[in-house]
Amino acid sequence: MLILGIESSCDETAIALLKDGRQVLASKISSQIPRHAPFGGVVPEIAAREHLEAIHPLFNATLAEANITLADVDAIAVTQGPGLVGALLVGVSFAKGLALATNKPLIPVDHVHAHIHGALLGLPADVAATALPCLALVVSGGHTNLYLVETPLDFKLIAHTADDACGECLDKVGKLLGLPYPGGPWIEKIAARGNPDTVAMPRMVEKKSQMEFSYSGLKTHMAQLIARLPQPIPENQVADMCAAFQREAFQQIIRKLDIARKKFPHVRSIVIAGGVAANQAFRGMAEQTFNIPCYFPDLAYCSDNAAMIAALGWHSIRNRGPQEFMTSDWDVYARYPFEDHKFDIAEAHA
Repeated sequence: MLILGIESSCDETAIALLKDGRQVLASKISSQIPRHAPFGGVVPEIAAREHLEAIHPLFNATLAEANITLADVDAIAVTQGPGLVGALLVGVSFAKGLALATNKPLIPVDHVHAHIHGALLGLPADVAATALPCLALVVSGGHTNLYLVETPLDFKLIAHTADDACGECLDKVGKLLGLPYPGGPWIEKIAARGNPDTVAMPRMVEKKSQMEFSYSGLKTHMAQLIARLPQPIPENQVADMCAAFQREAFQQIIRKLDIARKKFPHVRSIVIAGGVAANQAFRGMAEQTFNIPCYFPDLAYCSDNAAMIAALGWHSIRNRGPQEFMTSDWDVYARYPFEDHKFDIAEAHA
């Protein structure tokens, strides 16, 4: 089965073709980072216009790279949400037009859940087949969500951030330090030269009974620390600050994963997905902490991409059948529907 994936939730336009749920025939991404960098963050109106300009040429280029036509495609999967409404509408409108014109199934996909399948997609087939059940963390600029994933379509939300997402915090602290946008990769690069033990950091959300994540306090601590220092801050001091800040940002996640790992001893692995999963220091911390395999996506599937959308779409249509997706009577949503997926750990283990 050949699935066309379409992603336009934020600042990457992406199109991909996936065969039989595993084989990526083509995956194209048009990044908007240069357009948003002068503003230090994503401007929704600009993002929507950029998607509108990029999506059709990217679609043609993807089909050409795979050497197929739209007639060869069995179904279309597209990001329904969460994301920027204007950006989502571009991808969904394009996908609905294709589906209506060709009478093909149209599969609405949750962007956050798809990140987990992006991580699994980069694994060898035999490894991916034995990864579930797993604990799956989606950590990015917009989301820090922890799931218990029993099957490819069963996402039980264990915890999420109460305020800022981890990647959002990294980018905001990067901006406070005067680093280019996005700040996360720059903090990783600079932190590699620093000593995290020279700068004291608060331990955020340390209570073992509390599963939620929180990054606003860590961000505020860094803002106050930076404001107290003489400017410009020496490069070696910036490196030490980045190293200490980055370590605590990730240690909070490690602590919560460790709690969840003990509450769900039957899980076979830990899957960490999303843009922040590209951070090599974070990967090393996770792999050194847990006694079960920790899987991270290929770098090509860390940031927003359409292969992950197609992968989750493939599981959906395989499970429910094509006829379930012959209607396009649905709309986009901006926010993750937390209440629809929240899983009460205390109740489950009472």
